[in-house]
Parts: sequence; structure tokens; C-alpha cells
Amino acid sequence: MASSLFFFALSFFFFSFFYSVRCSSDEAAAAATYIVRVDSSSKPSIFPTHYHWYSSEFADPARILHTYDTVFHGFSATLTGPQASALLRHPNVLAAFEDHRRRLHTTRSPQFLGLRNQRGLWSESDYGSDIIVGVFDTGITPERRSFSDRNLGPVPKRWKGVCEAGVGFSSRSCNRKIVGARFFAKGSEAAGRSAGPAIGINETVEFRSPRDADGHGTHTASTAAGRYTFQASMAGYAPGIAKGVAPKARIASYKVCWKDSGCFDSDILAAFDAAVKDGVDVISISIGGGDGVSPPYYLDPIAIGSYGAVAHGVFVSASAGNDGPNGMSVTNLAPWLTSVGAGTIDRNFPADVTLGNRVKLSGVSLYSGPPLGGKMYPLVYPGKSGVLSASLCMENSLDPNLVKGKIVICDRGSTARVAKGLVVQKAGGVGMILANGMSNGEGLVGDAHVIPTAALGATEGDAVKSYISSTANPIATIDFRGTLIGIKPAPVVASFSGRGPNGLNPEILKPDLIAPGVNILAAWTDAVGPTGLASDKRKTEFNILSGTSMACPHVSGAAALLKSAHPDWSPAVIRSAMMTTANLVDNRNQLISDESTGKPASPYDFGAGHLHLDLAMDPGLVYDITNDDYVSFLCSIGYSNKVIQVITRSPANCPAKKPLPENLNYPSISALFLTSSTGVQSKTFIRTVTNVGQPNAVYRVRVESVPKGVTISVKPAKLVFTEAVKKQSYVVTVSADTRNLELGNSGAAFGSLAWSDGKHVVRSPIAVTEITMM
Repeated sequence: MASSLFFFALSFFFFSFFYSVRCSSDEAAAAATYIVRVDSSSKPSIFPTHYHWYSSEFADPARILHTYDTVFHGFSATLTGPQASALLRHPNVLAAFEDHRRRLHTTRSPQFLGLRNQRGLWSESDYGSDIIVGVFDTGITPERRSFSDRNLGPVPKRWKGVCEAGVGFSSRSCNRKIVGARFFAKGSEAAGRSAGPAIGINETVEFRSPRDADGHGTHTASTAAGRYTFQASMAGYAPGIAKGVAPKARIASYKVCWKDSGCFDSDILAAFDAAVKDGVDVISISIGGGDGVSPPYYLDPIAIGSYGAVAHGVFVSASAGNDGPNGMSVTNLAPWLTSVGAGTIDRNFPADVTLGNRVKLSGVSLYSGPPLGGKMYPLVYPGKSGVLSASLCMENSLDPNLVKGKIVICDRGSTARVAKGLVVQKAGGVGMILANGMSNGEGLVGDAHVIPTAALGATEGDAVKSYISSTANPIATIDFRGTLIGIKPAPVVASFSGRGPNGLNPEILKPDLIAPGVNILAAWTDAVGPTGLASDKRKTEFNILSGTSMACPHVSGAAALLKSAHPDWSPAVIRSAMMTTANLVDNRNQLISDESTGKPASPYDFGAGHLHLDLAMDPGLVYDITNDDYVSFLCSIGYSNKVIQVITRSPANCPAKKPLPENLNYPSISALFLTSSTGVQSKTFIRTVTNVGQPNAVYRVRVESVPKGVTISVKPAKLVFTEAVKKQSYVVTVSADTRNLELGNSGAAFGSLAWSDGKHVVRSPIAVTEITMM
């Protein structure tokens, strides 16, 4: 089933794309932005630059938005359908695809990752002081204490970036902490000219500069690399010392997302081009698609841009998306970037709902206004009317005569959680109970609500509705209990976190791992209140947010620390170190569970596990991957030489015998078996490990948790390393008896293998699934 959906989605995407760019002139719509990939080696010598060539031969100079020359060769321009179609027929044009809008995937967490002051990875890396993290987001608020450059050394000499001035942002806004800042608006502006001001940049709420009007970018930047900041909290919640994962790392802010208008591919690709040229070491991008369909890599500017970055030695961390707990919801699937899901930490913000029958229900909230003080109020559920908009508390859906003076139950979904509270407030309600539906399960997210509010899981939300139906005069109150730490279990896979299998290439397990992404405290902009609502006039230095957007910068900061401690490590080695040392158990020493079900989670949920940095500093063995390996992978999935060049910028030469995609030297293994075959089927996988621990070491393999109906063998069972022998290969054979194979609800079964020398444990998850080929 999963495979059928994958092929249908991919076929639909291909059809939609080629229809849009090959339309005839009489069907042509208004001009749109296209990204054009050009064979740069074909530039005639008469043109001094590629821009001169592009503007003379391919597009009107006035229509060109960006030119790309580092991670991608080509340009973006506003074109009509026929113009784009004509470009595709040009012999030097390799591809042209329409610009698309993307969306953001929106402390105590460093300690939860195993980091400790004055020892371990923080000490070994000097807190990341020589590393530059490029953050692709909504900009940055430079005045925040998290971005102080006090006691930081000089900016690394290799840095070539700039501090771009604009509204509310000058060249003096940068310092030794924020070493550079740029903004990219041409794609968003072009979309606004084509589709109207609802898409374009709204300058009444935005800054045409790197300054952050949304808050998301400030939050992610400080999560990755914020300085130690004392007396931090969000209106009293999560009090303590705020700090990023790499507190001394430098930040380069690339504003590619705009309040209300979103993030456009052409601007994102331009940011990749600039960041690599500027000299960043790590790129953090909490952005992705939200339509459930992942485009092929050669039509995905995040995949293309990240390939160019990784080819230059830059580690790229990307959010896995917030469309969980549905299967095949993980985004940012390219095997050269690190896809990060979200988990909880051991901190919570409890809010108790007490009903008139004395039943107490446990929820969460970040409400900080006047409390209800234990007073009971009438309780109402507008959804009893059967009107969906009323059950969801959508704008203008509530009858003031029904809700005035009452606590209102609102179902989660369709509109922002905090916006529902505003609707209740306008209608005269005194409080809100936000109830999860089946799709959200028991997953809870704290929000800085504008009225007294508690969020409840699906089970307890149903209990409140049952109570209302059982009594003539239902009443309730909400009690806010502040901040609790030491919560168990933790981590738990967040219900919203994007899940596998990989919808493009199920041979590569995604997400790669999870990191803290629920209720994360970090710096915030002064342009909006903590809810982000226009009517919210509160100001706060810090805010608490949840999403894979928050998990991604944890891994970005982790990569900065590892790169600082091990300057010779490639992006693939850094990812391998994180994956093979990741935690599989929570703070109860039980397998990490799934928030949406309460049951044990699987590698489709958490990848290799939860990030554990104290172990990642010294992983023992690593799985490295070269640019040539990635090209071989692209050959293996059927991409032509020309299509591969769109991604890699260099001509490819695929071998006559197609490689196998599962033999990419990835730290995880995904074994696919055909449902059409019966009996025992076998797959072999070749992996090569590099010893980065003690030179003389002997590792022995242990196969763990083998699923029913599956056998897993590894040859050789022992790997011997010396001063001269640093690399060793092994073969894994996974056999499945389809008559006895037991697959879980996700359609897969899971095991793992681990290499150990007595000190290190180098673990790889193994997924076994059946697919239907079309």
C-alpha cells in the first residue's frame, strides 16, 4: 500500500509539472517565477559573466530575480508558460521548474541531550566558538541577550559574508556573534505581483531587512547557538538559564521567509548559494513542504541547494515536518541532508481541568494572565450543534448568547490553536478547553493563550464532552500549575512529528533521528506577542514553541559542536556519529514511546533514536559518504545523466549496470520485499565503516530484536582495525519468510545491529517492509 501511494504521488507530481510548463500559448496563464538550471560550461566566452549570458539569451534582465553560481548554476525569473516551455527546448537548459511556496515547520534541552558544563563535548569543542551556523528562517532580532558577543573572540578569518542593512537593521546590528545577515525577497515579491498582496510582502507588518517580524527565526537561531542568558523565562514559565546547543558558535542569518507570504524556493536557493559562498559550516533550515507530496530531488530546491552545500563540506540539518502521526509524512528526504523529527523533554506545563463531578483531567498550558482562582464556570461545547465551524471555534462561528460567561470546548484543527481562544474571547467566553481529535491523539502542546485555556488529549477531551451530555448544568474550572521538571517518560516522539516511510526512496530510512522539539524556550522578537496574533500586544524576550522547526536547530547546534571538536569530519560522518549513538530508551529505561498512541515507537517515528551528544563526540565507527556515492545513488534510482547534473552541477556518467540504492553507505538499513513473491526472499547490503576511535580496535557484531519471520546475518562477524587499516566492509543479509512475516500497523517490522569494542556501541536500525511494484 505504501509503495502504491508513493508511485501514485510521484506520477501525479510529474504530470502536474510537465503540464504546467508545456502548456500551449493559448492556455498560458499569467507570468510566474521559474527556476532555470543551465549547463554553465556552455557559456560563450563573449559574455563576461553568466548573468550577461542569461540576460542576453534566456530572459529579459528586468525579469531575472536571482542568479546562482555556487550550489546551483542558473537563474530564476518571472516567465509566462510559453516562455518557460521555450526555455526547456534550449539545448543548454537542463531543467526549468516553477517556484513554490513553502512553510515553516513550527532551555533545558541542552542538558537533556547529555551536554554538561566544563566537560565532554562542550569542553572539547570550546562550545563551538570557531563554527558558523547559517540559519535560513524569518530573520533575527539582534538586540536579544542570546546574541551578545561579550567575551567572544574575533570573527573567523574565513568568513566572507556581509551584514545587509535595511528597515530596522544596520551594519552595526551584526557583531562577533551575529557575523552576517542577509534577506532574500525577490521570489516572494514576484509571487505578490502575480497573485496579489495576499502573497507578497506586507510592509505594514514586515521589515524589508534581516530583522525578524515573525519570531520563528530568532527562536531557531538562539536554539542552535544562543549565548548563556540568565533569568530567562516566558512570563514565568520555564525559568532559568537559557542557552543554545552551541553557545559560542557564530550565527549568520538568512531571511528567506516572510510573515504572511511564506518562503519561496527561488529565495531559498539563493540563500544556499550565498551561505556556501560566505563560508558557513552548518546550515539549519526549518522549512519544508506541507502538501504531503515530496517532489523528486531534481525539482526540489532544498534538496538541490543542500547537495551543493554538502559537496562543499557544509552540514545541512532540516526539519522532518509537522504532519504526523500519519505515515509517510516525513519531508526533506534527500539522503545528503539530515532530517530531524521532534521529541519531548522532561519538562511540562500542567493545567488541570476540574469538572463539576469532581473529575480532574490533566492538560497543558502557557497561559500567564489572571487565573480563574478555582471558580466554577458553566461549560459549553458548540460542536453539539453539529456545525463543524462551531466545533472548531472558527472566526465568526460562535453565538455570543451561547458562550458568554462560559468555558468553551473547542476542537483542535483547521485554525491556529491560539486563534481559537481569540474567537472565544470575542464572543464573551471566559476560558477554553482545547480538545484533541483522533488525529492528534494524546499529543499536547503548550501555548501562550490569550484567555485561560487548557489543552487536553483526545481521551480526556471526550471525557469532558461526555460529562456535558450527562448533566443539565455542566461546570468546570482550570488550574495552572506552572513548570514541572523531571517528567517521565521522556523523550516521547511528538504526535505531530513527520513519520516514515520515505515516500520517495523507501530504501533510505527517514527521519534520521529526533531531537527536542516540544515546549522549547528560546529568544523571541519584539515585533509580535508570544502567540503571533496581531491583537496580542504582549512583549516577551523569550517564547516557548513546539515543532520539528525547534528540533532541527538542536541538531544544527550539535553539528557545530562536533565540527569544532573534529574539523576533518565530513557532513556524512557527523550525521553518522549522531545516528549510531542515539538513544532508544527514555528516562524510565524503556523503549521510546509514541505520544499519539502511548505505545512503543519505531524507527519510522524516531529514525535511529534520540540525539545524545555526549556519546556522539566519540562514536568509535562512522559511515562516511562521498559525492561520488551520492551520484551512484542517483544513478541507482533511475535518474539520467542530464537529470543528475541538475542536482550535482557536474556531468554524470552512470554505469551500464545500475547500482542498488540500498547500498548507499547509510547508517541505517531498509529492506524492501515484494508482496507478489512468496516464500523466503533475501536482500544483501554492503556497508563500510571507518574507525575514528582508538587505532587498534576489534569490533564484534550483535544482531538485536529480530522480527518474526526475519533472519539477519552479518559477515564477517568481527572487524579488526590497526594503524594501517582504518576502513572495513561487511555484508548484511536480511531474509524474510513472507508466509510468517509479521508487520506492525506501519506496514513494517524492525530490528537492529550493533558493533561494539567493549567501549563503543555503533547501532544501525533495520526496517523490513513489503512493497507492491506497479
